[in-house]
Amino acid sequence: MRARELGVVVGGLPTGPLNAITDVEGVLVGHTTLDDGADLHTGVTAIVPEQLFATWRLPAAVEVGNGYGKLVGSTQIDELGVLESPIVLTGTLSVYRAADALLSYVMRLRPDGLSFNCVAGETNDGFLSDIRRRPITERHVLDALEGAASGLPGEGCVGAGTGTTALGFKAGIGTSSRRLVIEGVPVTAGALVQANFGGVLTVQGVPMPAAELVPGAGGAEPPGNSCMIVIATDAPLDARRLGRLARRAIFAMGRVGASYSNGSGDYAIAFSTAPPHRPRSCPTRRSARSSPLSWTPSRKPCSTPSSKPRPPQDRATPATPSPTTGSCASAPDLSGWGGPPPSTMSETVSVLTGWRDRSPCVCYEGAEPA
Repeated sequence: MRARELGVVVGGLPTGPLNAITDVEGVLVGHTTLDDGADLHTGVTAIVPEQLFATWRLPAAVEVGNGYGKLVGSTQIDELGVLESPIVLTGTLSVYRAADALLSYVMRLRPDGLSFNCVAGETNDGFLSDIRRRPITERHVLDALEGAASGLPGEGCVGAGTGTTALGFKAGIGTSSRRLVIEGVPVTAGALVQANFGGVLTVQGVPMPAAELVPGAGGAEPPGNSCMIVIATDAPLDARRLGRLARRAIFAMGRVGASYSNGSGDYAIAFSTAPPHRPRSCPTRRSARSSPLSWTPSRKPCSTPSSKPRPPQDRATPATPSPTTGSCASAPDLSGWGGPPPSTMSETVSVLTGWRDRSPCVCYEGAEPA
């Protein structure tokens, strides 16, 4: 069950057909799930933009909300503003094996290459999975990459989200999308979240503490553990504007009640599947402010703040809270290495269904309660 099916609608913008990151044309998602029914609950999630294979360079940016994490490949994205590989997510102690497997995948497709920047992120699923076993193999990563598809990705306890918890509930992988029009051009922004962070679940401004609302809620949630957010868009944004988009994704964690704890590595990666266009020529500062989102190339490009009209990073912000609540709603019951999760799917659905009864909601983007 998805959060939107429960009436949890964030923002007033329309979604794509799937309400998923795969609504951005060419973006594929694949999962490999490892679950032995006992102490092993982990996996791999791969985000594969098909446009990457044409040039092996897509505009990209990384935003670090709290750097307590192991995001392999992030510094080169910061330096060059480009993505050179698919993005792989997994558990913390398997991230290096995942990065090495991703390197094998990229080297096979680029036989003449001598330098590769592979991007692999992680969150710590050691509460529900025996993380020290480091069970992820190259085959697991290749299966996720090679099996990536354009349909609705699995959510909840799948792939890299198999053993994660968030906001007092069993969580996992979540995804959503939003469509908007910028200067007459329709664009899509999609997000995929590996939710594994602390705080109090907040639904459109209404706190929903598991300890208060779920009788006999499971064991104490482990501190920290992190959140990985991947944002894809077909808007022709350069690295600077993608950085602004990624920052909004980190901000949006606060809307669902994130505590941003010391041990939580909170990262957002944003990339565009379209070549970036430069602003029109602007002989004066005044004209620069009048068309900051113009995407028409010119002989005299100028770099201006994206302030008017309302830029995509502001309007697409609701795409991040949605997959976080969706990851909780989609996650099935699961017990593992550290005991039962704080609260399970049936309890999550009950809480989310009753969120309207708590207090008047705070809606965003002019949205009305469903």
